[in-house]
Amino acid sequence: MPQEVGAVHTVKHWFSDSLIGQGLLVLVLGVGLGALFRRDEHPGLWVVQGALYTAVVMGTLAVQRHRTARATGVGPRTIADLGRKIRHREVPRDPEERAVMRRLVDDELGKIERGGRWLPYWLGVMGLVAVGLLVLGAIRGSLGYSLGVAVLVAAFILWILLMRRRTLGLYHHMRAALRENG
Repeated sequence: MPQEVGAVHTVKHWFSDSLIGQGLLVLVLGVGLGALFRRDEHPGLWVVQGALYTAVVMGTLAVQRHRTARATGVGPRTIADLGRKIRHREVPRDPEERAVMRRLVDDELGKIERGGRWLPYWLGVMGLVAVGLLVLGAIRGSLGYSLGVAVLVAAFILWILLMRRRTLGLYHHMRAALRENG
């Protein structure tokens, strides 16, 4: 795989490491979506709604980062670096870094497995919403929009399942690699 260079590399790492970068991205997306879907409202309302969405998302991210930092005993920058190593399947040689990565992998696997208990219910609710929209579309005679939303919901459900499977495989691989090399 070719090595990233230049501005793309810098921006990518800035977004993965910086809460400010992630907050700016959420704000821009929130304002943009407000402008796209609420064209007839005042632009100030778009900004206020975008700021509200940003505050909620950033609060959630800060709490998650704090919990992960507490579980692993290291700061957010180290966690981000270890996350990159995990995604690239790199096992550290330093025993202290290996111990931190082991705690991080165990913590992330625990989160995924705990979330997996509720996953069928969430996916079922999403499926019911899609089916309900299809029925409403058929009743009202505007099946095109309802069918489009149902396809998007089905694609989103499939994406969730595939990403969960991929992530579980990655973390189980790293857990095994950390145990066999340590």
